[in-house]
Amino acid sequence: MQVESPLLVAQEPSEASSKTPPEIYAEVFRELRPRTPIPLIDVKFRRYANATAKIKWKNGVLEVRIADSLAGAPDLVMHALAEILLSKLFRKPVPPHANDRYRRYLNRRDVRRHLDLVRQVRGRKQVERAQGSVYDLDQMFEDLNFQYFHGLMAKPLLGWSPNASRTLLGHYDPSHNAIVLSRILDRPQTPRVAVEYVLFHEMLHLRHPAEHRGARRCVHTKEFKEEEKTFEKLGEAREALRRL
Repeated sequence: MQVESPLLVAQEPSEASSKTPPEIYAEVFRELRPRTPIPLIDVKFRRYANATAKIKWKNGVLEVRIADSLAGAPDLVMHALAEILLSKLFRKPVPPHANDRYRRYLNRRDVRRHLDLVRQVRGRKQVERAQGSVYDLDQMFEDLNFQYFHGLMAKPLLGWSPNASRTLLGHYDPSHNAIVLSRILDRPQTPRVAVEYVLFHEMLHLRHPAEHRGARRCVHTKEFKEEEKTFEKLGEAREALRRL
């Protein structure tokens, strides 16, 4: 069995660790499985672009693979990650205090800055050119920029996704300063107003970055929601997307 955690982590070299990672995982293992002999624990740090953490228990060996950007994290953070991964592995509820502690660490400004740099350097953004079969995102961006932002918004990387996703119609990636729309929208039967609304929505993410409040990450702030209401034909656009 293998469990993957999409949580991102970053290095904090100034806070020294007094326990080795295998010792931390052995401690948490004992807490969750007090009657089970502690297996051989193999913890390795990998150069993951997204700082993914993975765990699996196979042939008597507990294998943990963690992004190298977490190598210098404090013991309490490593302990929280161990609780999260092992709880998921054993299909037990993740302790709320572990989630809270881990997310608070990830939401620290210096940690988020480091994560963005890691993703930018190691990750490759899969995006196809802005000129689609039907709609040109470059021209659409310029029209929306002039209409809603006085032409003052700097243009990010624009493009269509390689795959036609129905669940993720668009997203803004701050690490690569890119707006990507799902190719499923680039069709003759998709009303232009629907594509414009999705692009406008992602432009607002560029204008109103996510706010981090302790363990919470607020993507759609109050200011974001208020400005979104200024989109002309908002109801028509949402109805078109609902039909899609």
